[in-house]
Amino acid sequence: MKKSLLVALVAGATLSSCIKDYIGMPGQDNDKDVSTLTFEKLGTFTNGEGDEGFAEISAFDAKTNKLFIVNPNEDEVSVWDISNPAMSVKLSGIPLNGTPNSVAVHKGLLAVAVEDANKQANGSIVTYDTETLQMVEAYTAGALPDMVAFSPNGNYIVAANEGEPNDDYTVDPEGSISVIDLKKNEVATLYFANFSQEGIGNDFRVFGPGASFAQDVEPEFVAISDDSRYAYITLQENNGIAVVDLKSMSITNVYGLGTKDHSLPMNSLDASNEDDMVGNFQNWPVYGFYMPDAIAFAKVKGGEYLITANEGDARDYDGYSEEERVKDLELDATVFPNAEELQMDENLGRLKTTTANGDIDGDGDFDKIYSYGARSFTIWDTYGTQVYDSGDDLGRKTFELNPSYFNADEGEADGRSDDKGAEPEAVTTLKVGSSTLLFVGLERTGGVMVYDISNPYAPEFVNWVFDAQDVAPEGLLVVPAKDSPTKEDLLIITNEVSNTVSIYEIK
Repeated sequence: MKKSLLVALVAGATLSSCIKDYIGMPGQDNDKDVSTLTFEKLGTFTNGEGDEGFAEISAFDAKTNKLFIVNPNEDEVSVWDISNPAMSVKLSGIPLNGTPNSVAVHKGLLAVAVEDANKQANGSIVTYDTETLQMVEAYTAGALPDMVAFSPNGNYIVAANEGEPNDDYTVDPEGSISVIDLKKNEVATLYFANFSQEGIGNDFRVFGPGASFAQDVEPEFVAISDDSRYAYITLQENNGIAVVDLKSMSITNVYGLGTKDHSLPMNSLDASNEDDMVGNFQNWPVYGFYMPDAIAFAKVKGGEYLITANEGDARDYDGYSEEERVKDLELDATVFPNAEELQMDENLGRLKTTTANGDIDGDGDFDKIYSYGARSFTIWDTYGTQVYDSGDDLGRKTFELNPSYFNADEGEADGRSDDKGAEPEAVTTLKVGSSTLLFVGLERTGGVMVYDISNPYAPEFVNWVFDAQDVAPEGLLVVPAKDSPTKEDLLIITNEVSNTVSIYEIK
């Protein structure tokens, strides 16, 4: 879902965080020590003039050194030549009959996810030649294709079709996943009619008014296994992940992700923006739905893992809204004997929660408090079992390194503590020598957190790549040295609010 936000810019302000010593796995030999990595900003350019929404997701083509950028404000894919990242050159864009949401590139072929003018109608996946920018093919997808990805072998294009309801919640199309077999030039759109909430469990949510399971699921983001066999799709509002077998073109599994217990010591959070204290980490009787946005697949030391950015997202429409603050809930007096104190603004009162879950016994009051997102990244195995969660580390690291941007909102530190904190939005990975780096974009706080996940059970913080002129990272893209115009690894950050695209060289 798109979000509207503004964060005050501090011209030229940058952060160079301390880099911790790398701790490898026992017996591990590293040909590159990630503790010595530097992240040098080679250049920044602005895509479009005006308010936010001119730069969201980007894709790079090594064949032409072109960067393709989703530009929904102008219904186009903007095109830049980044042969020299310090002096990127804007080229003619690709005009579209509809609004783009996502782009992906594989060996000279660009795929664009385009929503229809009527968001509840079927959208399309359109492909282009990256050199000539001429259209190659157009495929019909499901309603609101929100993310598109190529399989590593280039044989498939996979699109997550969100299928959002209209604002009155009177039309709710089914969420779906479109799979394009490029060898056969065929497209199959997969739906969820064969699944039920009862068969999934683990806090998988189905709650839209009058919605069937198939209508309620909202596919958000796609990751594909290295062997191009399986696609993993986040179902953000539902708190789950779907698995697609690309060979058989079928949805084989859907699983819930459970909740995060914020009463545990490692899961503390600052839950109020009106407590006169920045970084007021405490434990509270709150359960957080993971509700991941972006997802990445990574093969590490022979193991296969999924990494999610647990942003969280509420349904908040004119026709239906689940969103409510804790102070406005009727809490069960037996479960919460200190309800009056909890519901004070300086405690939990300001925290945004859901009315769709929590009334366990159906008596009209709330026995559990659920918040949106887990304020973390999580590493899962490919069956949905949690391997690692970063707990409160994203919040604690940003507070430690730059408290003036802790849970920032419109330039105000602490402004998003009552909502979803830093809002981890994007994730991607990069192999550096024998190490695997994880990059986590923080939509509200800003910048990108870098972790070494060479041991997926014990990731190590490496750096916070941050510049205050870049506001609201929406898309992260890594370019390996072999494909890079500088012959070094690159990190490209696309920022939705500032409309800036920043290119960093990793050495």
